[in-house]
Amino acid sequence: MFAGQLALIVAAIFSGAALYVNVAEQPARLLLDDRSALAEWKPAYKRGFAMQGPLAVVGFLLGLLAWWQTRDWRFLLGAFLLIANWPYTLIAIMPTNNRLMAMPLEQAGPEGRKLMESWGRLHAVRTALGFLATAVFLWASLR
Repeated sequence: MFAGQLALIVAAIFSGAALYVNVAEQPARLLLDDRSALAEWKPAYKRGFAMQGPLAVVGFLLGLLAWWQTRDWRFLLGAFLLIANWPYTLIAIMPTNNRLMAMPLEQAGPEGRKLMESWGRLHAVRTALGFLATAVFLWASLR
């Protein structure tokens, strides 16, 4: 059961970080002028990816271990909800990420702002997946 509790903790950390991006960092970024917003987004994205990517993988592996130990399908569901962030990011968000990363700061303008706004909406799905995984892990842990 310890693996399940660790999976819950990792999912909660992932969710908290994702929520912070959506409710604090992204709105603050969008208050900046276009060039400054893009200049802030680029390193913030790299750091966020470096933190949240491994959290999703570790939480997934812990959820699988908890499922294997307990045979409780809810740990398996939580694991797959958390790891769903990887394919979602690669398929749905990565084209926007690539366009923003390739955009020179000198060319930041309305197009870049629209992309960042779209990115924020896309990122909210990651937050939702994290919270769903956290809720399922909590549900499984309360048995």
